[in-house]
Amino acid sequence: MPIPNDPVILLSFMNTQLRDNYSSLDEFGKSNSLDVSEIKNKLLTIGYEYDAKLNKFI
Repeated sequence: MPIPNDPVILLSFMNTQLRDNYSSLDEFGKSNSLDVSEIKNKLLTIGYEYDAKLNKFI
């Protein structure tokens, strides 16, 4: 699955995917064969971190 390259669009995409389809970021990564650390690092550049308890980037 291609994911958006722009961090702001990626933020919206990820939170939507996590809310609607996945119970965790790790599940999303495994299901889509993606390295979640790359997603975390990209979103950290705009000040967002993954909150496992809420299952979203805040």
